[in-house]
Amino acid sequence: MNNTVVGLIAGLLLALAGILGGFAGFVFAVMLGAIGMAIGAHRDGHFDLGALLRSRGRG
Repeated sequence: MNNTVVGLIAGLLLALAGILGGFAGFVFAVMLGAIGMAIGAHRDGHFDLGALLRSRGRG
């Protein structure tokens, strides 16, 4: 499945969330989508979530 198809499916699901859940449902769907995208990009090796979550060693 290429990125265009994934984007199309994500857009359709966000539209359904907006229609069925109102604005709060839409915002919740966008937040879950962003979390899923971050986890997927981490698993693909595009960026390191551990660096964001790790403390900076101050103190």
